[in-house]
Amino acid sequence: MTSFLRRHWLLLILLVPAIVLRVLTWLAYRPALLFIDSFRYIDNLHELRADQLDPIGYDLVLRPLLSVGGLAWVAAVQHVGGLLIAVGVYALVLRLGGRPWVGALAATPVLFDAYQLQIEQNIMSEVTFEAVLLGLLWLLLGRGTPGRRRAGLAGLLLGFAVLTRLIGISLALPLLGYLVVAGGAWRRWAGWRRAGVGLLGLLVVLVPYAARVHSETGKWGLTGPSGNMLYGRAAAVADCANLHLEPALQAFCPAEPRETRLVDNYTHADLDPNWPGPLPPGADKNALAHEFAIEVLKAQPGDVAEAVLNDFAKSFAWTREQDPTDVPLDRWQFQPAYPQWADQSLIDLVTGQNDGVVASVDRPLAEFLRGYQLGGGYVPGAVLGIGALLGLLTVVRRKKPVDRARAGALLAASSGLVLLFASAVFQFSWRYQIPALVLLPVAGALGFTTLTSASRKRLAAFPDDVDTGALDDFRGRHPDVKLAPLTVVIAAYNEAGGIGEVLEKMPDKCLGMPVDVLVVVDGGTDGTAAIARAHGAYVCVAPHNRGQGAALRLGYHLAAGAGAEYLVTTDADGQYDNSELEALVGPVVDGTADFVTGSRRLGHEEADSRVRWLGVRVFAVLASVLTGRRITDTSFGFRAMRAELACSVPLNEPQYQSSELLLGVTARGARVRELPMSMRLRKAGKSKKGGSLVYGANYARVMTGTWWRGYVLRRGRTRAGRAGRT
Repeated sequence: MTSFLRRHWLLLILLVPAIVLRVLTWLAYRPALLFIDSFRYIDNLHELRADQLDPIGYDLVLRPLLSVGGLAWVAAVQHVGGLLIAVGVYALVLRLGGRPWVGALAATPVLFDAYQLQIEQNIMSEVTFEAVLLGLLWLLLGRGTPGRRRAGLAGLLLGFAVLTRLIGISLALPLLGYLVVAGGAWRRWAGWRRAGVGLLGLLVVLVPYAARVHSETGKWGLTGPSGNMLYGRAAAVADCANLHLEPALQAFCPAEPRETRLVDNYTHADLDPNWPGPLPPGADKNALAHEFAIEVLKAQPGDVAEAVLNDFAKSFAWTREQDPTDVPLDRWQFQPAYPQWADQSLIDLVTGQNDGVVASVDRPLAEFLRGYQLGGGYVPGAVLGIGALLGLLTVVRRKKPVDRARAGALLAASSGLVLLFASAVFQFSWRYQIPALVLLPVAGALGFTTLTSASRKRLAAFPDDVDTGALDDFRGRHPDVKLAPLTVVIAAYNEAGGIGEVLEKMPDKCLGMPVDVLVVVDGGTDGTAAIARAHGAYVCVAPHNRGQGAALRLGYHLAAGAGAEYLVTTDADGQYDNSELEALVGPVVDGTADFVTGSRRLGHEEADSRVRWLGVRVFAVLASVLTGRRITDTSFGFRAMRAELACSVPLNEPQYQSSELLLGVTARGARVRELPMSMRLRKAGKSKKGGSLVYGANYARVMTGTWWRGYVLRRGRTRAGRAGRT
């Protein structure tokens, strides 16, 4: 139980206020909120007719719930459903390799978004649709690459999603695409067969239902009234004055100015028996409306595309604002009075039959919820956009062991974006953004996990098997070695082209002390070790390439164990100036500092990458914020320190070791000092450091992780001084 609480404490804390908000919502509007669609669902509850505007998916859920309790019971179940969806999001992120705090962040939108709370109180299909979306993600991702059985089940579940919300049909594209490519199967027929099974599962649900619609209405489809989406979108932008239309089509041209046309009014215009006015005898108004829309598309394709893209972009706005042509935003906002989406007599009839009460509002609670919502209690669309972006950026990361998280990120991101775009093609409503609260946070969490997952596993505690083998080999060649008090440690991997010059320029003495050089060859395959020995350096060879962090850690412990008191690190590529060694070592030797690092920003820098130049400055700011010290350069490799300090810091990162060591020594209260130093371009070889977003994300991961372990988990540590500079 203790380990469970320690692992999931953040989610458990977040659940408390989320539950409180749902209880307040449930108490504020009794027995539940009823929107326009709610009355249609309730009216079709028993007959389950297929000729209605909405398919019967939600009725199949609502009917058994109302057989147990009333509308208040349904709202309570939907609130519990919202909490379970959030927990399911959290669990999925952890299942695919995410850290608990990342999973908790992914669950936060569903837990706290006020529009989510409001829709849960409505007798509406959104919560059911969200649950199905999460179920699809779990079905496809929760147990590795899906086989044909799970593909078929996913098709069936997607079919139910379509019957719950018609917009779910748009998810067929990302779902079938995922089934084709998952596990690299697109190169073989296996992926295509799997997608075929998924498509068959979808058709097993939709074809019989479409046949039933045909039997009841005489036309093929998934809904009774046409809900002419194409006409609604075209009518909203139609420039009727400049369209050359036949007289029969002129009747479908709206009389309102374009800037005031609401797409929703035209999409469902066929519900009005008097629309669009007199037509020729025998005319099919739905067919004519479709023909009118085609004429508008031919004449104004740019206007239609611009309207769709503008509506799609609204989903990622930072604030919730309403354009005159949008579905009114207040439909999805808490109101101080009970919303009137039908005659009061009908509202009272529905609530009386199901709950034995009249609809009512607890005004203080309603005003509190409204204040929470209007005061920023929602997830900005820009945050969802960032989640989608993180998910899509995983296409640049192809290394294991992050394949499962990468696949999940791409599936969730593509599904969320397709769903939002398909909704925008239809019309824009903030209601249609709600399902994205499930998909895009998952995409962001898994994208972050993928982009910040180390390409190599973290190192085991020193010494691991590789360390032990390398130490045994070194001691076998140097059984009684005694290193100089000042030892320079160089990690090298295939640096035969540059290490010779570095060693030639290394001084034999510094501040009156002899200088030894220890080169740790990290699984190199060129002549680095032989060249280093030829120049008089001690050489320790690790048989496998594990990364610079592993090589330096091995060097620290080897040198300290062989008598070194002061350690200096430099690179094997000639980027640092050995003539600055005395200035670097001086503060450590005279006892005024425990750790000294150079700074290219305080000194001189030759930069060949604008991205790296920017990264140095960004991470310096991050380090300064995390440590409370002014730090100007976190990745300068020319450093001096006491040997015991270097060995006391837990070092587990095979890469990005510079920030791990720097934050590790500051966390131990070491006296840290920065000095102006020079950094030149590499003399030979190719840099192992990246200049990409992935490299930067990993660097930030190591910094924040080291800070968390050193500053948060190790409470009570003495934190001395601020970083000085000369």
